[in-house]
Amino acid sequence: MLRLGSTGAAVAEVRARLAHLGLLDNLSDNADATNVYNDKVAIAVRTFQQERGITVDGLVGPETFRRLEEARWQLGDRVLSYTPGHLMVGDDVTELQRRLNQLGFNPGRPDGIFGSGTDLALREFQRGVGVSVDGTCALDTLRAFERLSRSIIGGDSGALREHASLASLRTGIVDKVIVIDPGESVHPELTYAICARIEGRLAALGTQVLLTRPEIPAVHKTQTTHAEFANKMDADIVISLHLDEVASPKPNGISVYYFGLPNGGIHSPGGRILAGLINEELISRTDRKDCLIHPRTWDLLRFTQMPTVRIELGYMSNAGDAKRLTSEAFHDAVAEGIVAALTTFCSPR
Repeated sequence: MLRLGSTGAAVAEVRARLAHLGLLDNLSDNADATNVYNDKVAIAVRTFQQERGITVDGLVGPETFRRLEEARWQLGDRVLSYTPGHLMVGDDVTELQRRLNQLGFNPGRPDGIFGSGTDLALREFQRGVGVSVDGTCALDTLRAFERLSRSIIGGDSGALREHASLASLRTGIVDKVIVIDPGESVHPELTYAICARIEGRLAALGTQVLLTRPEIPAVHKTQTTHAEFANKMDADIVISLHLDEVASPKPNGISVYYFGLPNGGIHSPGGRILAGLINEELISRTDRKDCLIHPRTWDLLRFTQMPTVRIELGYMSNAGDAKRLTSEAFHDAVAEGIVAALTTFCSPR
């Protein structure tokens, strides 16, 4: 974990990547300071985190460093291909997916992950333009993109497909497969208690509910693991519940997150709609502060292939939130609100 005051080669690497992205003038500091994590670096890191839709804390931990690594790649910098078990990830993959979608091929949501869907779409593109069908994005494939980009303007079939997929979910709540994730929390027993209430209410409606882990987790599981579980089970929707705790007692309220970049553009239409419905139900059923809905690119939101939302129910470090979060009446209100939102989301239009 790199933070204000850290020094060394790792800091120098972070500074170089931030400078490459235009977020830091690395030349403005003297040579002795280019391996120091100073105020300028902290501000640049916060800016990067905000742009990427990850937690903004000014610290460079594993997630931020991984995103900096992804950001260094532009389409054409390296040869791209599908390698099961070792998927290539980066901004160059996002651009490849965006171009495939623009041309009418289907790599799925532009998430920057070179998976099997991107491999199939790329091979279909290569077959259509008459280059070697090897699933490798190299020089000949890039040249084919450049030729076509001169004649293709606007349009995004990927967005149309996402809306079509959303329409297919609107057949009622019965028989839907919904994954409930008791996310990382300072009080896991509280999030699990709410998840259990949601599970019971959904089961009564004929919904199949899957939990990502038992009440007391035997092993530490990552967001990526939970996303892989949801994708493997071919779930229709994923709901992740979290309780937070920070040093200040002031932060409070309920917020809901869906996959998307904070500056607009790439996002999950289904996730955004569901987040809005859940936020509306929770705020109307509780007396907690409305912290609104927000796009983010946390791993669970990014790696899942279905509408996924993360719900922050409040802060145990705030006296008002803590009182509600330990109340069974509040648990019931949250469960009823989420189930009501899911029912509306899945209702035929």
